[in-house]
Amino acid sequence: MTSTVPALDTRTAEGSALQAVLLDMDGTLVDTEGFWWDVEVEVFASLGHTLDDSWRHVVVGGPMTRSAGFLIEATGAGIGLAELSVLLNDGFERRIGRNLPLMPGAARLLAELTAHDIPTALVSASHRRIIDRVLKSLGPHHFALTVAGDEVPRTKPHPDPYLAAASGLGADPGRCAVVEDTATGVAAAESAGCHVVAVPSVAPITPAARRTVVGSLEEVDLPFLRGLVTHVS
Repeated sequence: MTSTVPALDTRTAEGSALQAVLLDMDGTLVDTEGFWWDVEVEVFASLGHTLDDSWRHVVVGGPMTRSAGFLIEATGAGIGLAELSVLLNDGFERRIGRNLPLMPGAARLLAELTAHDIPTALVSASHRRIIDRVLKSLGPHHFALTVAGDEVPRTKPHPDPYLAAASGLGADPGRCAVVEDTATGVAAAESAGCHVVAVPSVAPITPAARRTVVGSLEEVDLPFLRGLVTHVS
């Protein structure tokens, strides 16, 4: 977990209890969920196995230990989890080195949060080595804190990453807005007690209490996020 955390003060607009914004990375800010699947397909093809496209919905948004473990079991591939994780991370780094598209609205939202001095964290199930590469495209100055999946005891869908991010920013989880693209990430944020904006990437997500579903980050701005947290829970 890396941090350049400012002192939390009364920056929130009048009528809003928002203290911080916590953002997922893959599929939320950068259009990389498909990259991960493509790399998984390539790696398992090199091992002599073909992945069933229906498995994509099983592995999307989860920690590598879960997704890689599932694929090993499903294919019967003769490879260990640690070795496979290295191959997947290596393949992903090569792919994002060629092209790393941001999701529509991502650059504008990050610029807005930075301009208004909103404490913002990047919270991902990806490993630190991947986050640090992606930050070069996103702009590390947009984030006071980043939390990687290999830096917490339990990653998504457990609440640990979002609890760590809120704590690192000195914020109450109930006064944080989270933006996520998968059911796994939404479950983690909701378990932490945060307000959630879901922007589904691969699989649909239904609205629920403390969960707002939108079609794109183009629909999300600071007034929208402040409107989610209008009182202290």
